[in-house]
Amino acid sequence: MTPRWQTGGVNVLAAGDISPGILGFTVVALIGLALYVLVKSMNKQISKIEVPHEADLDQKSELNADN
Repeated sequence: MTPRWQTGGVNVLAAGDISPGILGFTVVALIGLALYVLVKSMNKQISKIEVPHEADLDQKSELNADN
């Protein structure tokens, strides 16, 4: 067991005595889950974007030049 010191009514713990525990694990797991959901949603939204092809742009510029 690591030593503990008492200084004026305050317990001082060694660095090895403190750990994040189940709460820390839960917080990190929830952040990971939120990241997964956000990336999945972002990919869905990006796949909806329609990018015009080069031929379509050329055709549009020809139509505008004729007018």
